Amino acid sequence: MLHLLNLLAAIALLVWGTQIVRTGILRVFGEGLRHWLAVGMGSRPRAVLAGMAVTSLIQSGTATCLIVASFLGRGLVPLAAALAVMLGADVGSAMMAVVFSFDLSWLSPLLIVVGVVAFITREKATAGRLGRVAIGLGLILMSLQLIVAATRPLTESAAVRTLLASLPSDLLLDLLVGAVLTVFAYSSLAIVLLTAALTAAGLVPSSVALGLVLGANVGSGLLAVLATAHAPAAERRLPLGNLVFKLLGALLAMPWLGTVHGLLQQHIPTVEQRVVVFHLGFNLALALLFVGVTGVLARPLLRWVQAPSRATARPRHLDPSALATPSLAISCAAREALHQADVVETMLRGILPVIRHNDLVLAEQLRKMDDTVDELYSAIKFYLTQISREALSE
Repeated sequence: MLHLLNLLAAIALLVWGTQIVRTGILRVFGEGLRHWLAVGMGSRPRAVLAGMAVTSLIQSGTATCLIVASFLGRGLVPLAAALAVMLGADVGSAMMAVVFSFDLSWLSPLLIVVGVVAFITREKATAGRLGRVAIGLGLILMSLQLIVAATRPLTESAAVRTLLASLPSDLLLDLLVGAVLTVFAYSSLAIVLLTAALTAAGLVPSSVALGLVLGANVGSGLLAVLATAHAPAAERRLPLGNLVFKLLGALLAMPWLGTVHGLLQQHIPTVEQRVVVFHLGFNLALALLFVGVTGVLARPLLRWVQAPSRATARPRHLDPSALATPSLAISCAAREALHQADVVETMLRGILPVIRHNDLVLAEQLRKMDDTVDELYSAIKFYLTQISREALSE
């Protein structure tokens, strides 16, 4: 029981470390990352590279998706270019998994010590926030070592070995488990690293690990869809398109997993690196395969996800997931204020017909729209009070 508890604690530390790095990078470089992405969308190859670079820094394809979706919500970029960015974002996340798979045990204590000193001495400055990022990176590396240490006694248990041997080898089940774990952990990177560590310890067969990795990729796409479920139609199209790419890629990869597994055993020496290399290869293949057809998918997405009617009191742009990143949250509030202004403009345009034709029905509609303006005003004020002030300058 103690060994299992240690394993769960190490997994929780891994998820927490990725969360610290993601939020820390966004708080320090959030506005700059948005600028890099906007500049990189001039062509599809540049969009892929921009997505790779930004996601390598923040270690979260979901966070990159939210940033690019905010561009779509304001009509700043075409959907095809945004889909290309997400293909690159997945490659960037996979590249970080490869980096973390190397033996960096010596680096973990150094990052934690330097990070804690910087964070305590200069908490409100940029150096202190970068120290927070260093702490997160150190915790990720430390958690991987703890996972290996916690699984070693489990692998030596005869009962555990018997249980693992009796598990069904079902690829669809592996894919489903990987997707569900990714949604709960809010990080495909954490689940891929966890799968690699458990495979190296002998708790997960390498053939099952490949199915879990496919599931983690599908889960990351589903996670972005869930995160933008209440966003405007323009912002929901991007995560949906990215999920379609991942599902198509998983369906195409499933028949070849046996062949790929054999090739990895021949050319990759360690079990742990086979998992992360497969993860990287899968996302590279997705980028090469689908970067030329992002425009083809963009057209049906525009038809599938339609914008609702304008006469709605529900806030469209106040995304709770952006509250931890002030630059994104303030942009959300600004877009909601424009939505409120659209309602006011509609009311003003309706006043003259009411006066000229004594249209009582239209007058009643305008009165209801006044309630809508009041509700949006209250929602925007409440949202602004929730924005984190940690990274805001004077």
